[in-house]
Amino acid sequence: MSLLKKKFNKRITWQDYLSWPDDERWEVIDGVAYDMSPSPTSRHQVIAGNFYSILKDKLKGNPCKVFIAPLDVCFDDYNFVQPDVLVVCDDKKIKEKICGAPDLIIEVLSPATSLKDKREKKALYEKFQVREYIVIDPEGMIVEKNCLISGRFKGPFILGSTEVLRLASLEKMEVPLWEVFEVEKPEEQ
Repeated sequence: MSLLKKKFNKRITWQDYLSWPDDERWEVIDGVAYDMSPSPTSRHQVIAGNFYSILKDKLKGNPCKVFIAPLDVCFDDYNFVQPDVLVVCDDKKIKEKICGAPDLIIEVLSPATSLKDKREKKALYEKFQVREYIVIDPEGMIVEKNCLISGRFKGPFILGSTEVLRLASLEKMEVPLWEVFEVEKPEEQ
């Protein structure tokens, strides 16, 4: 499916975005506006919610905070997005919106946004030094892990629904993917 872009004769800024109707959801990457409709599917929301819940539970007592969409992440005046799930460990970045790069971003693919998530957003997150970027394919039940090493994303490292995801950005925290996808736990080997 093609990317839905709003056409303007100039690069869009944060101030432009603030004047748009509240009932529309847009992301802006390098001054180009991308439509975030249609809304996510129920499967998308279950997976994002499960990932959020697992992280929230595992981060109790930790200074890192987990958030779920919709919440604006503003990298600069021309780049602001609403990741599905994100973790921020620097409380100075947490305002009414997130100001600066989160430590971890999780995107659950939707047919209308998958190309943008895997291309434009990946490049954006690398540019602004997000430590770890996780892309989840809800239909294929596949997870792609991208880790920032020496300023560049390495990966993607591919995992299936019965594996454990080790998050490099959160001290090797482990996320059992069968809990994210709601599939049967694999038998111990």
